[in-house]
Amino acid sequence: MTTVDAVGYRFRTARPEDTEAIETLDGSFTAHTMFRVAVTTDGFAVREVPVAPPIHKVFPPDDGDDESGPTAAENPNLRTVVAVDAGGCLAGYIAVSYAPWNRRLTIVDVAVAPAHRGRGVGRALMGHAAAFAHERGAVHIWLEVTNINAPAIHAYQRMGFTFCGLDTALYEGTPSSGEQALYMSMPCL
Repeated sequence: MTTVDAVGYRFRTARPEDTEAIETLDGSFTAHTMFRVAVTTDGFAVREVPVAPPIHKVFPPDDGDDESGPTAAENPNLRTVVAVDAGGCLAGYIAVSYAPWNRRLTIVDVAVAPAHRGRGVGRALMGHAAAFAHERGAVHIWLEVTNINAPAIHAYQRMGFTFCGLDTALYEGTPSSGEQALYMSMPCL
């Protein structure tokens, strides 16, 4: 099924021929602020602080750990939606997973190519994820984001996500050592 969203892109369920474009999509970002995390006796506090020089992060290639698992075609609780521009190029994608036991839809991965940011592609992709959440009966949508990705955090907050958790050790031993994982969620309305 293909739909054309108000932002002028075509949105459809990913196909096998989209794999290479998804894997090579530039998900890098530049941030002029970051969210400093302080662990407290009652939990944690998050405070946005400026950074100089700006942080530019390029994510390492996927290590393929989850390639042996079922695909979306084999598992009705998985879905990947792509956004395609008028020229047929991949503008972005979102991969989601639904867990029936706690009725949570997890945003596994989401990325919008730099040339297409600020045009509503990410919001539209999140809308497709929310539609899938409703289809599956999810009660909330959940995601993980690094504390240095202020542009994504701001976008998620505009969409209705709030902070709900922290993992200070998730990235240890990876190229992202020193960063903290922030968890955000929003209820399905």
